[in-house]
Amino acid sequence: MARKHSKHDPYGDLHRDDEGPVIVPSCWLCGRLTGKTIVWHHPIPKSRGGRDVVPMHPVCQQTLIANFTNSELQRHGMDVEGLLANPNVRKFVDWVANKDPDFTATTAKKQR
Repeated sequence: MARKHSKHDPYGDLHRDDEGPVIVPSCWLCGRLTGKTIVWHHPIPKSRGGRDVVPMHPVCQQTLIANFTNSELQRHGMDVEGLLANPNVRKFVDWVANKDPDFTATTAKKQR
């Protein structure tokens, strides 16, 4: 018997137009609604055993990658407040708060 949903696309339900209203998730880091492009980010990196994914803006994910190593992300886990305690990330989130959901910008080089 055929599958109703693909086993390779667990988030395919969010992109279907024929199932009523579209649910627009909020970004895990900044809390703004996501735009056309959604990045499904692993808060705990896959290389460190992470399986859960959260929706994020591409620019928010780039900021996390620029400011934290995989080991640091593993230590923080799903704790957004711990990530926002970093001054660079807090400054970014405050700056991006009033931007358009599809806003993109270049991020600073890695601060490691």
